Amino acid sequence: MMKTMPAAEAKTNFGALLDAAQREPVTISKNGRPVAVMMSIQDYQAHAALKREALRTELQKGLKQLERGKSADGQAFMRKLLEELG
Repeated sequence: MMKTMPAAEAKTNFGALLDAAQREPVTISKNGRPVAVMMSIQDYQAHAALKREALRTELQKGLKQLERGKSADGQAFMRKLLEELG
């Protein structure tokens, strides 16, 4: 379970938030709703790399389909891709 910190506490104890984010991602909440996540740069870079790889894989699938003469509605494809990438 991810640690959660209210925004007011995060503002008051920013140093502690930075320290906690080095160990694990921390959800920042405002009025009881999650609004952001603070994570280490290493976790962010790993997350970004996974998203890029997922996009690369989907684009390669699409190119292979085009090479085989199969085409799809571009807008529907992009909607599906964006849904999968979150």
